Amino acid sequence: MKLSTRNQLKGTVKSITEGAVNAEVILILPGGTEIVSVVTNGAVKNLDLKVGDTAYALIKSSSVIIGIDVKKISARNVLTGKISSILKGSVNDEVSIDLGSGYTVTAVITKSSVASLELTVGIEASAIVKASSIILAVD
Repeated sequence: MKLSTRNQLKGTVKSITEGAVNAEVILILPGGTEIVSVVTNGAVKNLDLKVGDTAYALIKSSSVIIGIDVKKISARNVLTGKISSILKGSVNDEVSIDLGSGYTVTAVITKSSVASLELTVGIEASAIVKASSIILAVD
């Protein structure tokens, strides 16, 4: 299957915590970065997810927020690395953050946000994603 989703992060299911309707699934990427996703219990069942399984965190680039010096925030996923590229557009720019271990997260944000945050290649930045915005997939 080919997907249009730019951010496809392959990891191992570290834990699954089921609630009444939703489940919190934590994936761990090589290098130790954790990704938290909140999906329905039905999705966990349909994917036949179990601790130790391989799964993918799929994140649309338009769902990624970029932050600098993020200290406290309610979003569960704050993925910090160095900006590896900025592709300039006429309205939006595409910003990629190298998380290490071969993983990159790309965000599409406004040009004015890139300017106000003073984003440049090589600086440390965080890709911020709500757990409910992360789609899970398996092979």
